[in-house]
Amino acid sequence: MSTTTTIIFLLLTTITTTIPTTHSKPPNYPCHPPHNTYPFCNTTLSLHLRAHSLLSLLSLSDKINRLSNNDTGIPHLGVPSYEWWSESLHGIASNGPGVSFSDGPVPAATGFPQVILTTSSFNRTLWGSIAAAVAVEGRAMYNVGQAGLTFWAPTINIFRDPRWGRGQETAGEDPMVASVYAVEYVSGFQGGRVEMVGGGKRGGRRRVLIDGGGGDGGGEELMVSACCKHFTAYDLEKWGAYARYNFNAIVTKQDMQDTYEPPFRSCIQEGKASCLMCSYNAVNGIPACADRSLLQKARTQWGFNGYIASDCDAVATIYEYQNYTKSPEDAVAVALKAGTDINCGTYMLRHTKDAVDKGKVEEEVIDKALLNLFTVQLRLGLFDGNPLKGKFGKLGPANVCTSDHKKLALEAVRQGVVLLKNDNKFLPLQKSSVSSLAVIGPMANATDGLGGGYTGVPCSPTSIVEGLKRYVKKTTFSSGCLDVACTSNAGFAEAVSISQEADFVIVVAGLDLSQETEDHDRFSLLLPGYQTGLVATIAAKSKKPIVLVLTGGGPLDVSFAQHDPRVASIIWVGYPGEAGGRALAEIIFGDHNPSGKLPVTWYPESFTKVPMSNMNMRPDRSHNYPGRTYRFYTGDVVYGFGHGLSYSNYTYNILSAPNSLKVIKSLKTKSNNILQRKEGLHNYLYVDELEEHCDSLRFQVEISVTNHGPFDGSAVVMVFARAPGSFKGAPLKQLVEFERVHTVSYKDTKMTILVDSCKHLSIVNKFGRSILPLGDHTLLLDGIEHIVSIVM
Repeated sequence: MSTTTTIIFLLLTTITTTIPTTHSKPPNYPCHPPHNTYPFCNTTLSLHLRAHSLLSLLSLSDKINRLSNNDTGIPHLGVPSYEWWSESLHGIASNGPGVSFSDGPVPAATGFPQVILTTSSFNRTLWGSIAAAVAVEGRAMYNVGQAGLTFWAPTINIFRDPRWGRGQETAGEDPMVASVYAVEYVSGFQGGRVEMVGGGKRGGRRRVLIDGGGGDGGGEELMVSACCKHFTAYDLEKWGAYARYNFNAIVTKQDMQDTYEPPFRSCIQEGKASCLMCSYNAVNGIPACADRSLLQKARTQWGFNGYIASDCDAVATIYEYQNYTKSPEDAVAVALKAGTDINCGTYMLRHTKDAVDKGKVEEEVIDKALLNLFTVQLRLGLFDGNPLKGKFGKLGPANVCTSDHKKLALEAVRQGVVLLKNDNKFLPLQKSSVSSLAVIGPMANATDGLGGGYTGVPCSPTSIVEGLKRYVKKTTFSSGCLDVACTSNAGFAEAVSISQEADFVIVVAGLDLSQETEDHDRFSLLLPGYQTGLVATIAAKSKKPIVLVLTGGGPLDVSFAQHDPRVASIIWVGYPGEAGGRALAEIIFGDHNPSGKLPVTWYPESFTKVPMSNMNMRPDRSHNYPGRTYRFYTGDVVYGFGHGLSYSNYTYNILSAPNSLKVIKSLKTKSNNILQRKEGLHNYLYVDELEEHCDSLRFQVEISVTNHGPFDGSAVVMVFARAPGSFKGAPLKQLVEFERVHTVSYKDTKMTILVDSCKHLSIVNKFGRSILPLGDHTLLLDGIEHIVSIVM
């Protein structure tokens, strides 16, 4: 049984086993005597009837009081207060008022790595397992009155610009990866299925049903509720004259369809998310929370079945910052009519009554919003009586910070850390040859900053220095800089002194939340302050080449170190959470073979000349605009998307794949024969017209991975595709599939991926419509090319 398989087995045991626990402060709940006779308390009725029953008992004032995240309750019906806002991005976080670590028997929760680092593992199983573990801890904390059941995560926006302060919260720049992450998180979190990818030594695939809610995350019962945010085209905090509250994102139909929307579509259609959060910004002139066509697309086209929450306080921004309406009442009315069901904040509480009185919004619109809210609460069992007697009632403090969850957090860092440079196989260090170690840098001995944004109180945080001391007792530390901003070089002398006395030197540089966070973007991609000088000074003075460890979620231009032979190795550790110090030490000393891959392009400093406000993904040579992300960017890179080294050398080979696929003209769509269209010299088909015949255009690719090194390890296999010809706006290449496979030293491992031509080989035209080009499609695998021709 592999490490990942073992972790999932233990996780499932944690969820389904009845564990006696002490509940010191059980949550208040509706439907306790004498109020349990109302029809909305009758669990034999449908959710629809129960929701309508509750709604029918409310006055207008009662209804309006439900439109805030802080629901004060309905005393005359025995319905207690409820806080909708809890956070769980990569562990139960203390950001939202729904979570408290200071008032109850749970003082901490497992601190998993920030999402950008977890993503770099490219391991679906790991993503879903973390979400399921966080869900267990969230439900356990709810049972003792320390959390809600509606959590506002995951963040699934595209990491479009390297300066974005919240890029760390995302699954990177690729819409396919972000989509898969969204599905795995929501399915695992809400009580759905975790797909075991790479679970066995030969990378086998099987599915395990977590004993939670619906089998696909979208059944009636919810263990906890996930919320996909921020819908949509949101990736600017504060940059120059622009702020997220007043920014108007100008997005083409092409970019909307193939970049910004796919993660949200997948989150809803496949993940079955029960919540969607609309963003602060406007999209093409309309504030997202006021855009009916945008929000209703989720319901009517994608089948969204849940509630829509505004960001905090995005309803106010409609009037206060975007100046989209003439009054607060108009802002509330337009948001409710667009489909925003609940306002994080008080704007709807304060202005909805006047909006109704002035005829700007009808009570029936409020009713629709409340039915969406009540239905999710019913799915969570909030009106089923005492939750401690329910299916999840045995979860409590004993299910938080468990040894299994801590192991999972450690495994996540092991799999996510990216080895960027390793000249002459400098790493791993041999334990027997290191008698002394110097560790330098303002983040090296810290634990508070290793979690990144949206972090709670970690169970057992370990600093980088602490992790390394487990291997080398004679480990000395100097911060070099007072803090990460590093506005002074006064501490360099002490750092140089200890580095000259040590066998080996590790410098920890990079970013923390003082440099990148919510409401704070960067202006430079260079290391902050004097950090570059610190690294260069230590490298010049040390007896041996140094190891550079980089913290932070955003890309950095470290080309000075990339090309400096005195910097032998560079490791990106991101925001690794509570297990970061231990995992990093294991990698440096060879107890774990690194395998992470960058989920975002690392650009040079020159990229900062590109306006962050330009939302276009595709390059425009006439305006010296280089485009964005590996799919379209035409400039130089420091490290590319998918870059990541290992202590093993891997080679890849395509063992089998078709050379051609034929679309039969006589096959008919619902309305007509399949018709070829033409763009320039190239023919194409509309994917929506091909939908009935996409099965015939699916094919398998068999791949072998050879481990040429002395270490067992995992290889992340990435298959890309390039469209034929010169279709305008086509990506330079796009990710078709990724798979993480376990490999054995000096042996081959075989794997198979499934390619769906309609999905993976299609592109989006300028009108926002998916097309499948005819002709030679090129599959790309680590420098290997294979042509698959699609013909009629």
